[in-house]
Amino acid sequence: MLATLGPVATLMLAGCATPVRMAFEDEAQRLDEKSKPVQLLTVVLKNNYRADFQPKMLVLYVEKPGAKEAADRLNFLMDSRGRIEGAGPDGNTYLVRLQLEPGKYELRGVMSRGGFFPVMGMFFTPLHLPLEVRENGVSYLGKVRATVRERQGDEFRAGSPLPLIDQAVIGASGGTFDVDILDDRATDEATFRRVFPALKDVPVKKAILPPFDRPRAQKWWETNM
Repeated sequence: MLATLGPVATLMLAGCATPVRMAFEDEAQRLDEKSKPVQLLTVVLKNNYRADFQPKMLVLYVEKPGAKEAADRLNFLMDSRGRIEGAGPDGNTYLVRLQLEPGKYELRGVMSRGGFFPVMGMFFTPLHLPLEVRENGVSYLGKVRATVRERQGDEFRAGSPLPLIDQAVIGASGGTFDVDILDDRATDEATFRRVFPALKDVPVKKAILPPFDRPRAQKWWETNM
């Protein structure tokens, strides 16, 4: 699988990052005054370019400023409790729960899988969004809506060009991502509370992420991928 990724994503999976479980993956987990802050984020992935190959989220990459070692790079692994996946071209939704110490971070991007045997490829959705965790409790960061469309010119790719056939078939090498950050708190908060009973009576603050910066994502891709 590592062969399907660009050099940066490969390093993230190959021991240069720390795997982290999502909050509430354990149904028995409850929050108290000593719990680390929890950030809620909905991620919606859709492939309009090759609709038969909808991305399925695997990892959200989070980094501390100036990350130099594994402890500074946190790979939040998508779990089964947060998956809302369906057949067909409507895309897939994921309920992300980041439990982090107070401090500054960057949401680097999302890795997802597309295809089925014998064609299997990988997508990388760039985010590059700053996140400052300031206080205990639960915060809603918004909804990331990322859609693959056909790439034009030198736009960043939706994934590595290698291996050539798999990445081309699923639309990763020939596609790019359009990314929007939305405030859909009413709908998303209700969904989080329904799926995760630990949130039932917990106040949720709103802390929407800044808009997606496409020029920044383009520059990072040209430098790193």
